[in-house]
Amino acid sequence: MLRLYDFHESGNGFKVRLLLSQLGTPVERIEMNILEGETRTKDFLARNPNGRIPLLEFEDGRTLAESNAILYFLAQGTAFWPEDPFLRAQVLQWMCFEQYSHEPYIAVLRFWAFAGELGEHETEIEDRRKRGEDALDVMEEHLHGKTFFVGERYSIADIALYAYTHVAHEGGFDLSGRPKVRAWLARVADQPGSVAIDAT
Repeated sequence: MLRLYDFHESGNGFKVRLLLSQLGTPVERIEMNILEGETRTKDFLARNPNGRIPLLEFEDGRTLAESNAILYFLAQGTAFWPEDPFLRAQVLQWMCFEQYSHEPYIAVLRFWAFAGELGEHETEIEDRRKRGEDALDVMEEHLHGKTFFVGERYSIADIALYAYTHVAHEGGFDLSGRPKVRAWLARVADQPGSVAIDAT
């Protein structure tokens, strides 16, 4: 059985949990408290020298880190990964967008709020909030006339973007003025096999 090293509040971990659930793939979850340094132990660093979750461990001992790389691996040969090469490239385009233009702002502000660290980063908050709002605006514009992000079909691009967007309010982002994003969030939440981010 696959083993997933995870933290229940992590959006990056949630991406993997969500896809595994929707694939119906059994997994053993190992909860790692990142706030208490559990990913910085010698044992965990031997599995992932970067000291981060999620980390997927295979029965033969191999490991795979980085949430979007894990999504890519798990989606191969499934309905979550398009057959057309250009659509595949578009899926990767949106997954790169999520990591470079979305997650560093929306996810980070959420984490600072969760960890009680907003006061320690006061000088960075305004810039990160603006960049997060910009990312949400890009998503809103793209979703005009579209059901999902790529090829009118639910894919790992949607999973990658959904993870932190659906909890963006926890980082102080207001989605009320983005009806396309909110409608898309509802469609993703309605997919078979969906699970909640805080389900353990």
